[in-house]
Amino acid sequence: MSGTSGARRDGTRDRDAEGRARNARPRDGLGRPLPYGTDGVERQPEGVVRDPGRTIDEAQALLDAGKPFHAHEVFEDAWKSGPEDERALWRALAQLAVGLTHAARGNTTGGARLLRRGAAAAEEWAAGTGRSRPYGLEPAGLGAWARRLADTVEREATAVDAGAWAPRLRGDGPAER
Repeated sequence: MSGTSGARRDGTRDRDAEGRARNARPRDGLGRPLPYGTDGVERQPEGVVRDPGRTIDEAQALLDAGKPFHAHEVFEDAWKSGPEDERALWRALAQLAVGLTHAARGNTTGGARLLRRGAAAAEEWAAGTGRSRPYGLEPAGLGAWARRLADTVEREATAVDAGAWAPRLRGDGPAER
């Protein structure tokens, strides 16, 4: 079989140690599945609990390397394992990374939608909590970046360079904790 269902040519399915379905196909730098046996980009381990600073540092390095799909996985871990009152922030950052992923893959419509949705969610979280610079992140600046990129991909209707468009997650001022 082919496709991205997780099924191999021999009909078996990829499973993790607990028996859950996991697609073990190699992936490219933008997270697209490659044929089995192809050299791909090492995937981010799932379910890693990181402190916020490490989450941001790892995600920034992946974004700078043009791997927003992999940065999204880091943010997703924070979203799933972080404190309840911060989950919406991490989910918004994951949406921004996925929006950049889609924009880099050439999915301009989906990319623009996700970028705007993530921007609004990050800004709403900051406004609702009164935390304008959590862990040095700048939700307002990230929102402005995402809207600029969304406008660009819609106007140009072509894939963007993910590394060249990588956002700066932290600003220069003191971080809130």
